[in-house]
Amino acid sequence: MLYSIFIALFLTINVWAAQPAQTTVQTLPKEDTRKVLVVFGDSLSAGYGVAQGQSYPDDLQRTLNAQGYTWRVVNLGISGDTTSGGLARVNTGTALRPAMVLLELGGNDGLRGLPLAMTRENLDQIIAAFQNVGARVVLAGMTLPPNYGPDYIHSFEAIYTGLAAKYKLTLIPFLLRDIATQDMRYFQRDGIHPTAEGAQIVSNTVYRAIKPLLGAVKN
Repeated sequence: MLYSIFIALFLTINVWAAQPAQTTVQTLPKEDTRKVLVVFGDSLSAGYGVAQGQSYPDDLQRTLNAQGYTWRVVNLGISGDTTSGGLARVNTGTALRPAMVLLELGGNDGLRGLPLAMTRENLDQIIAAFQNVGARVVLAGMTLPPNYGPDYIHSFEAIYTGLAAKYKLTLIPFLLRDIATQDMRYFQRDGIHPTAEGAQIVSNTVYRAIKPLLGAVKN
């Protein structure tokens, strides 16, 4: 597959880049009345390797502002996180009472060979937790390198399609699909994480997916 070069290294880099899970519940300024869009993910969302303000959630906020949407993007991405880690800290997201959530977790599970049933159950519980506070969940999918075998890869990808069908979610089948070019120019040297330019493209991928859900309320 086109993206097998960089995705094969995902496990090593994300284990090295892992940070202690942050369990402190964030709060928003009372005067900020914008709807909240929580990005709940791992290093891809956290902006690993790019300067502050250059992650795809940062660019997404700039796009929403430019288009006149009254939304606030809150980036809850943590490098190295798994679905178990996400479930353990889901309260940091639900406490914000988000109107929308982009859920980007599971890649580290697959690459570490964690039981797929556990990954699915964790994601299921995370989705349910966010829906229980009224959030619209958009699910960002991942895939695995060919050496994991077609059966395992299919079962892994089916986690996302199955949960999207169960909960009637908007699904981005592969978050990095639009930067997976032959020359890999939109990736950092690790071949995994987007450059600042690549993050802008990923932001556009996300924006196209969520645009129909943003509503007509603008500044």
